[in-house]
Amino acid sequence: MADVIKNTTFNELKIGDNASIERTCSIQDLYLFAHVSGNTNPVVVPDGSPDSRKVQAPFMWAGSLISAVLGNLLPGPGTLYRSQDLRFVNGVHVGDKVKASVRCVAKKDSPIAVFETRIEKADGTVVAEGAATVDVPVERMTMAARELPTFFLDSLDQFTPLIARARSLGPMATAVVCPDDHNSLGGAVLAAREGLIEPILIGSKAAILKAAEVSGLDISSYKLIDTVSAVEASAKAVELVRRGEAASVMKGNLHTDDLLGQVVKKDGGLRAGRRISHVFVMDVPTLDHLLFISDAAINIAPDLITKVDITQNAIDLAISCGIEKPRVGILSAVETVNPNIPSTLDAAALSKMAERGQIKGGIVDGPLAMDNAMDVAAARTKGITSLVAGHADILIVPNLESGNMLAKELTFVARAEAAGLVVGARAPVMLTSRADNDRARLVSAALAQLYEYRRRTGHAVAVDCEVAKVAAE
Repeated sequence: MADVIKNTTFNELKIGDNASIERTCSIQDLYLFAHVSGNTNPVVVPDGSPDSRKVQAPFMWAGSLISAVLGNLLPGPGTLYRSQDLRFVNGVHVGDKVKASVRCVAKKDSPIAVFETRIEKADGTVVAEGAATVDVPVERMTMAARELPTFFLDSLDQFTPLIARARSLGPMATAVVCPDDHNSLGGAVLAAREGLIEPILIGSKAAILKAAEVSGLDISSYKLIDTVSAVEASAKAVELVRRGEAASVMKGNLHTDDLLGQVVKKDGGLRAGRRISHVFVMDVPTLDHLLFISDAAINIAPDLITKVDITQNAIDLAISCGIEKPRVGILSAVETVNPNIPSTLDAAALSKMAERGQIKGGIVDGPLAMDNAMDVAAARTKGITSLVAGHADILIVPNLESGNMLAKELTFVARAEAAGLVVGARAPVMLTSRADNDRARLVSAALAQLYEYRRRTGHAVAVDCEVAKVAAE
């Protein structure tokens, strides 16, 4: 649309005057139309499956394009409908490019005019044709094209493809520690039903059975190991991993310190020569890719050496999720090195260490402020030339407080979906929160599957290109 739009007045309008617009039908268009119209007929509303591309657009979606031509182009601002008739001939599907055209065919008593209306596909196939009668503006109107308020439609499901890839690996033996409340036991059972884990329930047998009874869950087919305390249950989970009887650990209804204390202990723990860290994986409505944030849950005030491990752990998880060469932004308050802001010094060092091969698998740059890490225009305005600026897949935060606030702001303000995983140990640990819903627990199980597969085999699970393409649309 032009920066400035102006109308054609009734006196200026001539028989034969015409205008048109072109539009490609997208899945987002169909979701928006369903919201506005309230029409949730499954024939015309995508369901997120690979077949979503075959969904037919509502005929009135195509018809609405005529209104856009009349209101914006000819006659333009000030035009009001009196009537519209359309005969629909052929359907429009996701991906079809259509052209909506109007042509003045008659002028009646001022301000009334009649327009021939037509919608056709790029190959000339007629979608609809008819006529519109409108009140044409009688006074000149010139104005800047309106920039509508930003509207975010959360239809880009980044998590479903992850779950599908993880499910293809078959269930993973998982030690579930103290699943003795509805949320933790329900999450484990859901992940098992989805084919992601084979749960080994560890904790107070009486409490777990009571939770199952209250929640109406059948756990009779799962192995259950009775322990007297959360610390004992955590130690047993670690023991099962060390013996090869479990490949991952899932936190239940216990304090994080009780579980991680057993994971990181020097003798008999799951240390793997690297500091463990937590990575939030977020499906943000405004982004067309997953966003990884670390560390927002374990390392409170990491020094440079710890940040090296945090960065490497996050890169490893991102690669496990199908990102071939993750772009890593090391965050600070500013994008220039300032000795008075220690996080900028760490960021610069991490960037250089990645260049020298001390951090592998990703493209690392910093310091970057949040705006220029995520927004190309912000980076360009500040003159930043970087392969990461504006395109970050991973954000490494200065400390736990800033990371926790960032992740929760995205979750509770920007309505992002979040899951997470503890990485860097001999097995992934699903460190779910009591506030997590079933979806978050399910995705965390999928992350554990994908991460453990790459840790074991050295390569990531292949991405199903068609599924990923549909999800991206």
